[in-house]
Amino acid sequence: MEAAAISAGEQVLDIGCGTGQTTRDAARRAPAGGALGVDLSAEMITLARRLAGAEGLPNARFEQADAQIYPFGQGSFDVAISRTGAMFFGDPHEAFTNIARALRGGGRLALLSWQAPPANEWVTELTTALAAGRDLPAPPPQAPGPFALADPSRVRQLLTGAGFTRIEIDPIQAPMWFGASNDDAYDFALGLLGWMLDGLDEDRRAQALAALRATVTAHSTANGVVYNSGTWLIHAQRP
Repeated sequence: MEAAAISAGEQVLDIGCGTGQTTRDAARRAPAGGALGVDLSAEMITLARRLAGAEGLPNARFEQADAQIYPFGQGSFDVAISRTGAMFFGDPHEAFTNIARALRGGGRLALLSWQAPPANEWVTELTTALAAGRDLPAPPPQAPGPFALADPSRVRQLLTGAGFTRIEIDPIQAPMWFGASNDDAYDFALGLLGWMLDGLDEDRRAQALAALRATVTAHSTANGVVYNSGTWLIHAQRP
């Protein structure tokens, strides 16, 4: 939010908004403007609308939409933001070009994306646990997924090709909180990565779950279960 520098009368586009926390945060910073959150998930959008209503934020709006192709009005927004949502585009060039078109001249882009897996203890620890000794193939580095924008040179190329200028990419190392207790974090990790258990026999499944429990316990602190994480904070501007 500090990077987006949203002012009171601005219109904000939140890409891959999920259940709308960042959209609602943006709407609070723009009481005389507004924020539109878009996401592919109908269920998340339904929940986002309900939460915005419960919090009394009529200037937070939500649409189930694909930001790659959705016909946003040209020059409709002052700021576009995305918190770990822009890495899943099937065609990132088209997506960022469409987002640039939606911004007014001088409009700003602020993205948070993951650095490569070695900088993210949470993903290496959790996937190693649930792999249960299997050597699982890694997805192609530029395929849609959490780490598709992990390479700063690729990010610069994509944003430049979409018409953005003044591109800045700053590294952030910060703790990632997984839950108030070991049980909370264990359940959250299973919800996030439980698909990795598919195809395991009973013994290997038990091994994977025990390893997950062990890594969660090893990362328990007085403030909950915490893993190290690394992200890129990406700033850019439409001329």
